[in-house]
Amino acid sequence: MQTDQSDLTRFLGEARAAADEAARIQIASYGKTIDVERKGDINLVTEVDLHCERVIVERLHKAFPEHRILAEEGSEKESASGYRWIIDPLDGTTNYAHGYPRFCVAIALEHSGSILLAVVRDPVLDEEFVAVRGQGATLNGRPIRVSDQTDMLRSLLATGFAYDVRESAVNNLDHFGAFILSAQAVRRDGSAELNLCYTAMGRFDGFWEMKLSPWDVAAGGLIVREAGGMVTDFEDRPNELDGARIVASNGKIHAEMLEIISRTERGEAGV
Repeated sequence: MQTDQSDLTRFLGEARAAADEAARIQIASYGKTIDVERKGDINLVTEVDLHCERVIVERLHKAFPEHRILAEEGSEKESASGYRWIIDPLDGTTNYAHGYPRFCVAIALEHSGSILLAVVRDPVLDEEFVAVRGQGATLNGRPIRVSDQTDMLRSLLATGFAYDVRESAVNNLDHFGAFILSAQAVRRDGSAELNLCYTAMGRFDGFWEMKLSPWDVAAGGLIVREAGGMVTDFEDRPNELDGARIVASNGKIHAEMLEIISRTERGEAGV
């Protein structure tokens, strides 16, 4: 079933409103004492995550009761609908809990395996990234494009580490070391969705990570692609929802990023 423009406009309007409401909740409690629980040794969830998810899910369910829902903190709704909302109510929970100002709300709408639209809202910088499939990407209403950087030695990259970094040998530390020696610099600031958005608008030239979930990459991945960039897995296969081995870039350094990853996984030293 083809989604017409009037439906897309309505879907996007509700997604933006839901993200804005969650962003206000985040700012209202930011820097204050909040309840924090642990899903693992270094995997946190706060009362703000749960509040934001509840608000987003309730709004989208009220507007589109037939749509399916998948959200990080456990909200899930199944139906026969081909539409599914994918929600990260607070990407960067550890940052938020420590008062570090890198976190966001991320909402994407999938239809039959393809992401149709995305909204990522950063309440600290008051930045709203939006993309609609085939219609480009914007930051606060203005079109954005990936960088023109072609030289890896002049590229600023971003990455992150999974919550099992202490227990698993597959922990991204080897890739991190290889890119530190190959790129101008690598940043690790704890929000995959923002890392993807920053790649889309040229703050970063590329991003890679492992063991991410659909809600970590669905929105930001579409924003990168609609800004002219590339998103694949480590084997250069197109990637919209699988964050297990994701690479995003301006497209111009993509092949070199994949080659560095491949060499690292083959155990070959050097840059």
